[in-house]
Amino acid sequence: MTIKDIIASLEKLAPPIYQENYDNSGLLVGDAAQEINKVLVCLDCIEAVVDEAIAIGAGLIVAHHPIVFNGLKRLNGKNYIERVVMKAIKNNIAIYAIHTNLDNVQHGVNQKIGQMLGLKNLKVLAPKANMLYKLISYVPVDYTEKVLQALFDSGAGNIGNYAECSFTSMGKGTYKANDSAQPFLGEKNIRHAETEERIEVLVPAHLKSATVSALKKAHPYEEVSYELYEIQNTIQQIGAGMIG
Repeated sequence: MTIKDIIASLEKLAPPIYQENYDNSGLLVGDAAQEINKVLVCLDCIEAVVDEAIAIGAGLIVAHHPIVFNGLKRLNGKNYIERVVMKAIKNNIAIYAIHTNLDNVQHGVNQKIGQMLGLKNLKVLAPKANMLYKLISYVPVDYTEKVLQALFDSGAGNIGNYAECSFTSMGKGTYKANDSAQPFLGEKNIRHAETEERIEVLVPAHLKSATVSALKKAHPYEEVSYELYEIQNTIQQIGAGMIG
């Protein structure tokens, strides 16, 4: 298994986009293409942790707190941060941090602490704003269900405990294809009017690219018209702290 494979699983669990601005989560040391067969997990990657990784043959350390918060101007071993980084590099050990993004997801660190304390009815204490987008597109009526299902399958349309949420409204779209176009409906150089449905779904920030790709793949038109913009609504499932 490569480090990249493990990172993909970790970031599916806690997408990096949900870390706080001050944070420095991610792959801090090492080559993502490196193959490994052991991972050491810790809270803080101090020198003793790197020594343990060397002793057990672990090629990757997954830490909660990042050993490097700010940029390093030199590496000469004068402090423990520099010594940790230097030792990890010398021994071909990668260091990955999964910090506030793991704190901020509903199923992350704070939920686990709450469960261990015996709390019930757990919910995020301070939900994050500016982490939601609205995707709007226009689809010929016979393809509405196919496009909607593709968007739902990509992770769009979730609101709290409800999945596959959307809004549609009927209207009429017009276009005139030029000589280079391959129109799905209508003829070249003649303005065409088509009854279409306007589709609206909410998309979490970390799924923007996947959702737009799903839309384009499922949509029958050669040129897909869509709008994607940030909205101010908070996401109850993403944010700091946990209350119960």
